[in-house]
Amino acid sequence: MRNKAMNVSTFIGCEKSYSEAEIVLFGVPFDGTTSFRPGTRFAMQAIRPDSYGLETYSPYLDKDIEDAAIFDGGDLDLPFGNPAKVLDQIFEYSQEVLADGKKFLMVGGEHLVSLPTIKAAYEKYPDLHLIHIDAHTDLREDYLGEKLSHASVIRRCHEFLGDDRIFQFGIRSGLKEEFTWAKEHTHLERFSLETLKEKILEMQNVPVYITIDLDVLDPGIFPGTGTPEPGGITYRELLEAIKQFQELNQIVAADVVELSPPYDPSGASTAIACKTIRELLLTLAE
Repeated sequence: MRNKAMNVSTFIGCEKSYSEAEIVLFGVPFDGTTSFRPGTRFAMQAIRPDSYGLETYSPYLDKDIEDAAIFDGGDLDLPFGNPAKVLDQIFEYSQEVLADGKKFLMVGGEHLVSLPTIKAAYEKYPDLHLIHIDAHTDLREDYLGEKLSHASVIRRCHEFLGDDRIFQFGIRSGLKEEFTWAKEHTHLERFSLETLKEKILEMQNVPVYITIDLDVLDPGIFPGTGTPEPGGITYRELLEAIKQFQELNQIVAADVVELSPPYDPSGASTAIACKTIRELLLTLAE
């Protein structure tokens, strides 16, 4: 597979060739349905160079990216003005990676870009379960009449995953009807990640996809996002969640979305995104 990059840099430590890699990292620079503040398309442009502010070694997981086989495939080259075509291209790339027996970590972009990557994972693993960490429910039937929206991405996933397969954590924002709907169709924990460990124990022997919307973090520590929502979790809590993912024995893919670098010129939000990506890459390497 050729490198899809529009840039020549890589995320720190992710320098294996595609053929020798077990994990593929790639970016999706799309924010075409963002409902408040755009800018997530620039996430990977900020993340790759800033990743060199990290070490390749994680003291949290006691693992080193240099010991893993990871290929940075760059950013997908996506068309403007055609969300359906964008989603198709993301799906095709994700499907190709999985067909080659590899895992992937996708970095958005807005949260809608998770829909085709989750669908690709589901098509290979029909028993797929979804862990969704976010400030927002993302369960609207539509947003201003549009079904393909970052505000409805998890509702679209439910259409193929069905009941008892979606586990949502940290949720603190959404329409009343979304919370009502979730009571019948998903496991939704408001405000915290307290039941994550319990649910992970229930997913020991099934394929799992993890999607992390970084706006789950409190905007006091993570202002660089398009839809900041006060009352979020701390970064230590997010790191603890990622450590708990080590208990899963079949993580097939993951994503990190909704960093919008223009809203945090200090670079702190980008640094948080970089470290989150490092920890998830090492988790996938398990």
